[in-house]
Amino acid sequence: MAMNHVRLIRSITISKEAIAVVCRRSYSSGKAKKGSKGSATSDAPKASLLSKEVKSTAVVGANILKDGADPQILPDSEYPDWLWHLIDKRTALSELRRKNIESLPYEDLKRFVKLDNRARIKENNSIKAKN
Repeated sequence: MAMNHVRLIRSITISKEAIAVVCRRSYSSGKAKKGSKGSATSDAPKASLLSKEVKSTAVVGANILKDGADPQILPDSEYPDWLWHLIDKRTALSELRRKNIESLPYEDLKRFVKLDNRARIKENNSIKAKN
């Protein structure tokens, strides 16, 4: 009976090792390249296989419906103006603090209050955490 358990354990460990060997990622060495290892041709940057600009007529991966299709890319004139301002850089809190608060436009003033409150909350939380 004990001998059967030993054989069973031995076969389990062998099969686990075999699975581990099969599941390991391996890289093929390929054929040896002609020329010396330090040749100038191997040091040169390789050309990209992809073109710099990919032409597509649809937004790949934007479809969320099971039976739907990817939405088509429209010309820039078809999109609303506010969309192009989403990528504009907004002023940081340090820059807003340097400016006169009374002369700030409403949107910048609103952003200043929001960022200033966030900074004060973080500072108060760090002080409480130290105590």
